[in-house]
Amino acid sequence: MTAVSVRRPLVMGVVNLTADSFSDGGRFLDPATALSQARRLIDEGADILDLGAESTRPGAAPVSAALELERLLPLIASIRAVSDISISVDTMKPLVAQQAIAAGANIWNDVTALTHSNDAPAFAAQLGCEVMLMHMRGEPRTMQDDPHYGDVVAEVERYLLARAADAEEAGVAPDKIWIDPGIGFGKTVEHNLALLNALPRLCARGYRVLLGASRKRFLGALSPSAAQPQDRLAGSLAAALAGARAGVAAVRVHDVAATVQALDVDAAIRLSGRS
Repeated sequence: MTAVSVRRPLVMGVVNLTADSFSDGGRFLDPATALSQARRLIDEGADILDLGAESTRPGAAPVSAALELERLLPLIASIRAVSDISISVDTMKPLVAQQAIAAGANIWNDVTALTHSNDAPAFAAQLGCEVMLMHMRGEPRTMQDDPHYGDVVAEVERYLLARAADAEEAGVAPDKIWIDPGIGFGKTVEHNLALLNALPRLCARGYRVLLGASRKRFLGALSPSAAQPQDRLAGSLAAALAGARAGVAAVRVHDVAATVQALDVDAAIRLSGRS
């Protein structure tokens, strides 16, 4: 039987180089272990690797740019020695993004949507790389302290479009801009569900959309069998499939092999239904 070739969201595999990330903090601090994990995700079918050296889990404390670079740069060099896969660096600091891109990364994934410093949009334009702009209410240490919205979908959409416009004004090409609704970043369970339902609306705004719902806490609130992050694979796949059917361009996940399989089968089913 010939394999069906279909378009599906790109799969971004997460490698956390942190001591306290909510899902796997501390597991990949050792450079050799981190490289082994990166290679495993590549073998499992990841299209992008997302490397993060500063935790943004609820309540997380910031780390210095020097520490981020100490963790990131050797791994980027090691990955580049064995693969040309796209590498995203998950940082809010322009200096870290600049050095990571110079070392071989391709994408700046910024949870602050280029608001951490006034010169961040200009930095992004100078780097010439793809930029992922995420919505977050507050900062990691405080974002889950009773978040409120009048209309979460409208407010998140308005914010992301404004940040994209600022990036374009600074010189970032529109086709290099991604937007991310920031599932779990300053949102309640109800807010997250509203945003997941609104993904088709966000996908129609002209920018590629990144969805990051993998292992998030709201999944545990929706099912008693998903209390711990490692128990949330099924819920994470359900969210990824919802994103795929809404038209997102990529999903950021911890479980690459299972996600690739689920997206491939879903895409094939949808393609068959159109024939």
